[in-house]
Amino acid sequence: MRDVAIVAFSQTDHVRGSEEISEVEMLMPVLHDVLGRTGLRTGDIGFTCSGSSDYLAGRAFSFTMALDGVGAWPPIAESHVETDGAWALYEAWVELLTGEADTALVYAWGKSSPGSVRDVLTRQLDPYYLAPLWPDSVALAALQAQALVDAGETDEPALAAIAARSRTDAADNPHAQLRGARAQGDYVVRPLRTGDCPPVGDGAAAVVLAAGDRARELCDRPAWIRGMDHRIEPHSLGVRDLTDSPSTRLAAEGAGAFERPVDTAELHAPFTSQEVVLRKALRLGGSVRINASGGALAANPVMAAGLIRIGEAAAAVHRGASDRALAHATSGPCLQQNLVAVLEGEPHAR
Repeated sequence: MRDVAIVAFSQTDHVRGSEEISEVEMLMPVLHDVLGRTGLRTGDIGFTCSGSSDYLAGRAFSFTMALDGVGAWPPIAESHVETDGAWALYEAWVELLTGEADTALVYAWGKSSPGSVRDVLTRQLDPYYLAPLWPDSVALAALQAQALVDAGETDEPALAAIAARSRTDAADNPHAQLRGARAQGDYVVRPLRTGDCPPVGDGAAAVVLAAGDRARELCDRPAWIRGMDHRIEPHSLGVRDLTDSPSTRLAAEGAGAFERPVDTAELHAPFTSQEVVLRKALRLGGSVRINASGGALAANPVMAAGLIRIGEAAAAVHRGASDRALAHATSGPCLQQNLVAVLEGEPHAR
């Protein structure tokens, strides 16, 4: 198998609303920046893959418009996934592993501000039994949080501490939407308060992948992808133990996360209670730095937040802050589908 690395990462400043710009206008600065970091041009990219949601955009095949930001002429090898961009990165990684391309551009975006994202996400649910009831994403996360409280896995003060730590760490992240600790606020759905929930906002992100010596040419310290896997839970919430995440554990095993300790982890945990589940499933001890970027509690652009977790982990490797990092992305209610990637830097910067 070829060695494949993330050689560049870029993201927008995440904001509550961006009504004044289109998806293409939001994406173009990010795409220009990520390519500029490597010196590549659009014509140098062997494969392009994106992640987004037509449900958020409110129109079918909305991703085709975003291709205007990439430049689809001359014709390019392009693909799209209707989910978080982390899964677009997985597709691009496989493409490079097979030798079909030497470089890849992966990008994702989401504009949650135009509508009610809590209602939009109900469309992910089982269409026969759950979706007709319209249980929104916060209500379902609250069921999971209450199950954890009832099982003695956490309590409200512990959840508040996760929120405070995450947003305090985000104070050093210029792209975060919420920076600095703040009051937990009122209950949204018990036991979750405002501070336990992610902000609604708009944003985009992009990464460049490269294989072998090409990666070393483009980046002083590539973030080598040592393993990546994704698994899914049963569709019905009623047959799941919401206090555990077997799919995350299986994905971590498949990615080789348990072979050696990691020093950094970027977890896609939009709700404080979900960090509790993920830390247990991933066997993360107290010495591991969790979400130094602030995580999804500081900025959660739907369909890009998972890709950002991988990008932030890669950036930590690039700047020498991490030697072995774990990145996690999720999609669906209550951590239904989970992806885990393990990234490593070379012993010494070139």
